[in-house]
Formats: sequence, C-alpha cells, structure tokens
Amino acid sequence: MKAPLFACLVLALAVGACSPYSRTDRALTGGAIGAGTGAVIGGAATRSVGGALVGGVIGGAAGAIVGAETTPRACTAVDARGRRIAVQCP
Repeated sequence: MKAPLFACLVLALAVGACSPYSRTDRALTGGAIGAGTGAVIGGAATRSVGGALVGGVIGGAAGAIVGAETTPRACTAVDARGRRIAVQCP
C-alpha cells in the first residue's frame, strides 16, 4: 500500500518542474496525478478493479480541471523606468 502512494508523490514532484504558465501542461499533469491518485484510492476503498477504474476516471477529470483552472495568468506592469516587466497576477 505504501509503494503506490510513494509513486504518486514521486510523480507529483517530478512533474512540478513543468511550465507554470502553460494551461495545457498543467491540465495534463493534473489529470495524470489525479488519475493515479484516484485509482489508488478507489482500488483501496473498494478492493476491486472497477473501483480503481472509476476512481481513476473521476480523479483524472478533477485533476485536469483543477490544473487548467489554477494556471497563473501572465500579467505585465511598468517599472519606474517605464519598461514592461512580467509580474504575478493578483
């Protein structure tokens, strides 16, 4: 039981280096992490392959939505010298 959870943690840390401003990358990464986590939880909760499949589908969909919707927007501002600079959106 500890091995799948550890694998999910390693996967989450490995894909954390993806571009934070690409909506597609974040949706795919969130979907993959959500599907893996959902499958592990669904399989553990029901002790069946069907539960793992349902958990994977629900987790993948939820992860993709959350990943896409939490993408930071690229905002610009003007500094004291009048140059445009990239800043984190509020």
